[in-house]
Amino acid sequence: MPKAVWNDLVVAESDDTVLVEGNHYFPRSALRDDLIRDSDTHTVCPWKGTASYYTLEHAGATSPDAVWYYPDPKPEAEMVRDRVAFWKDVRVVD
Repeated sequence: MPKAVWNDLVVAESDDTVLVEGNHYFPRSALRDDLIRDSDTHTVCPWKGTASYYTLEHAGATSPDAVWYYPDPKPEAEMVRDRVAFWKDVRVVD
């Protein structure tokens, strides 16, 4: 089962991921709310739309904008709605 791991903590785990452009998108419900805070960062993907971000925080450590999601994806990217993906220092492992 795919897991997103940061600083030896499992931040998300699910057997229901969607693989898009090499990234596992986990159901939003699989993400641990106790490890995230909203970020003001936004980026734009030409075909998926505007991405929003979460910062990971735990025990004094932070990983700014390490989690991204598309709150209102474009129609061709509907498969990522209500899902999150990871980058930076988060590893996705099976």
